[in-house]
Amino acid sequence: MSREILNARRLLCPLPVIRTQDKVKGMQPGDQLEVIGTDPGVMQDIPAWCRINGHKVLETQAHDGEYMIVLEVGG
Repeated sequence: MSREILNARRLLCPLPVIRTQDKVKGMQPGDQLEVIGTDPGVMQDIPAWCRINGHKVLETQAHDGEYMIVLEVGG
């Protein structure tokens, strides 16, 4: 299992989701991806994308205008 970080700061919808999708394509089931963004929309958009695509949201945090989501890549 690996854990990678995706810097989606200063990107506006839909770019954080597109970058997340592109990153996940190169990862294995069980890997974790930490997405960090500054667009508050990522807190709804990425979990919705995960539900549709079979990935699991492990953690979400909002702090000082940054939003962090950790997801586990599904099979």
